[in-house]
Amino acid sequence: MLTIDNLKSLGANTDEGLTRCLGKEDFYLRMVSMALADDGFEKLKDAVQKGDLNEGFERAHALKGVLSNVSLTTLAAPISEITEELRARNDIDYSDLLNRIDEELKKYRALL
Repeated sequence: MLTIDNLKSLGANTDEGLTRCLGKEDFYLRMVSMALADDGFEKLKDAVQKGDLNEGFERAHALKGVLSNVSLTTLAAPISEITEELRARNDIDYSDLLNRIDEELKKYRALL
């Protein structure tokens, strides 16, 4: 179940996220739900696996903004890392970062 307490238990900075949502818990939880349902995660993975670093960067950068706004810090961290690697168009093995993103995303999506 998606609650403030459950998000906190996963490491989300809900106080910061709530502040950005003017203290409106229902609005914040709706924004978190929308962020977690974003198909950009799958599109990021597909782009990187295909070697399309430009598309990967665009997807990662958008997700970084969304996740930072709702303060899902443990998910935003690997997204931020992959964003910077993709910004530099580094030709590296992204599988570890993608796996970390998948692991964190599963934890959060289990609350939906």
